[in-house]
Amino acid sequence: MKTTDNILIIDLEATCWNDRPPRGQESEIIEIGVCIMDAKTGKISQNEGILVKPQFSKVSPFCTELTSITQQMLDDEGVLLEDALDILRAEYDSEDLTWASYGNYDLNMLQNQARRFNVDYPLSDDHINVKTLFGELHPTVRKSVGMARALGELNLKLEGTHHRGVDDAKNIAKILHWCLQR
Repeated sequence: MKTTDNILIIDLEATCWNDRPPRGQESEIIEIGVCIMDAKTGKISQNEGILVKPQFSKVSPFCTELTSITQQMLDDEGVLLEDALDILRAEYDSEDLTWASYGNYDLNMLQNQARRFNVDYPLSDDHINVKTLFGELHPTVRKSVGMARALGELNLKLEGTHHRGVDDAKNIAKILHWCLQR
């Protein structure tokens, strides 16, 4: 796989429920957490959370408890998915950079949402699954573990709010940098 000097880290948050979605609602992206990581130094730049207005769903109390994202935040500050993906292209060079996420959820969700809303997929084909890579490289874990546990195994602190894309992207970058040094 081609790995660019800078790697785009993405962590998505989506509408979710404690049980099945209410009738007519579905899981939709509500935040694209993003940062750029220098592959050599691990330095993180351009970190932000792009809030996305869901088209068919509302943020449940369960989702707010998990992510800290409220429906009001999305109503006030959110953009349409198509505009969020344009931001990735314009401000993050997303079609040209190798990108990474923790697991394949983000890859699959972005592909599905791009198809669902009939918008162009914004990312390159060069994707690093940090969860799998960490499991392959860690000397004692040797299996898939959650992001918080992976940080703990590396004696790194989980910074920010877990399940906020803006914060989790930076935490994923720390794990990826450890992997790239191996």
